[in-house]
Amino acid sequence: MRKKKFQLALALRKKLFVRFASALDRGTVGGYVLGIGPKFFLIALVSDGIRPNGYQCYRLADIRKLRVPDKFAQFHEAVLKKRGIRFPKKPRVDVSSLENLLRTANRAFPLVTIHREKVDAGACWVGRVVDLGRGRVTLLEIGPDASWDDELETYRLNEITRVDFGGDYENALQLVGGNKYQDAVDSIWGPSSPRKAK
Repeated sequence: MRKKKFQLALALRKKLFVRFASALDRGTVGGYVLGIGPKFFLIALVSDGIRPNGYQCYRLADIRKLRVPDKFAQFHEAVLKKRGIRFPKKPRVDVSSLENLLRTANRAFPLVTIHREKVDAGACWVGRVVDLGRGRVTLLEIGPDASWDDELETYRLNEITRVDFGGDYENALQLVGGNKYQDAVDSIWGPSSPRKAK
């Protein structure tokens, strides 16, 4: 773990393009490290088409085959430069704990995606964080058809293995589903509910 953190810190400091695999998923992930916490780190994802595709937060414990820098880093950087894409800015997301990660990502982005790969490797849950505490997170979810659910769902924080936001999929859902989130929260808890996410 210490070696991984050292390599990630080097990538963060020197703005190096990295690649790694997750023990819980197939394939590899490429991008730029923007933040490192005790358990999770934040990466600005670069897609296989060599374009920015939002942000992902992985557990340090799940990293495998970390390459700093990636052996094709110069090629990726040359493509991004020719496309006029600058080094990504760090979003206002705090990775000091999973609770802070979810809270700040929810504040900074319209939708947050959670993964629980040890519970259901093939699924993800997208929505807005409505409540957070006592080791659980409550979401108002938006479905793959971009329609908002009528009921809330609650998940255990210790089951969450990855958090995504600002990517093409979240943006597409928000584009079609709109910002009906607050209306849905009001319909569940009432307009004066103190539990509204900020």
